Amino acid sequence: VQLQASGGGLVQAGGSLTLSCAASGLTFDDSAIGWFRQAPGKEREGISCITMRVNSRYYADSVKGRFTISSDNAKNTVYLQMNSLKPEDTAVYYCAVDLIGLCFGPVRAGDFGSWGQGTQVTVSS
Repeated sequence: VQLQASGGGLVQAGGSLTLSCAASGLTFDDSAIGWFRQAPGKEREGISCITMRVNSRYYADSVKGRFTISSDNAKNTVYLQMNSLKPEDTAVYYCAVDLIGLCFGPVRAGDFGSWGQGTQVTVSS
């Protein structure tokens, strides 16, 4: 299983970015994929996940109402649309596969594997 995260960049506060997580080597329709982020000096934070078979989505309070997770099953890709970005959203963002194919939250790093390489998101004030 391989995941490839992309789409990070530098954006001003209040702006938007969309991250992509392309997955291969798994049965995508039976999977659950989560997004995490890690800021310098802080623990990795699980922020969202989606379970494909039931189209269930979860958001941490820190991103609820601003971020939207979605999937394109034909492309084996999960997206994270990030709106109203804040400087505190600055982090390296990672995607990973839930080990049992179900994620209803909270999103815990220990429940996930096959981590992608991460993509940097920097929000300037």
